[in-house]
Amino acid sequence: MAILDILKYPDEALKQVSEPVELFDDQLQNFLVDLEETMWAGPGGVGIAAPQVGCFKRIAIVDVSSKPKIKHNGCMILINPEIKTWEGMKIGREGCMSVPDYTGNVIRAEKITLQACNAQGELIDYECTGYEARAVQHELDHLDGLLFLDRLVSRRTDLFKRKVYKK
Repeated sequence: MAILDILKYPDEALKQVSEPVELFDDQLQNFLVDLEETMWAGPGGVGIAAPQVGCFKRIAIVDVSSKPKIKHNGCMILINPEIKTWEGMKIGREGCMSVPDYTGNVIRAEKITLQACNAQGELIDYECTGYEARAVQHELDHLDGLLFLDRLVSRRTDLFKRKVYKK
């Protein structure tokens, strides 16, 4: 197990589009363990995508279960994910381990359904709402080379200096 280095904005690699996962082998399983450990090591982390650690495969992990009173699906290993439907739009504040100094207001769907493979390659259907839906959309953007900065309506009015986290 290892905590992986996070790529930080403005690293050009963060703009790279990720490739689908084809092999569900021991190497993938080990990477997933490291990726999840890296997510939990970050301040306030509820999600991480493989491109954030320099692995350009369509892999993300989202787990909002540490947030009280939030409806959730537990720890979701999302491999080759695809959002199938989305409903309602709402502005919300987002942060990112790859953009550690800022947060921003981003418009996202309030409810989504998606399909993704789990760690064993089995296709799973998910329904996500609220905060969890936002976190999933945020992480899946990384797989397409997008940061929340790319979704701001205005950098002048929707970008904010981040509070300092206490560890």
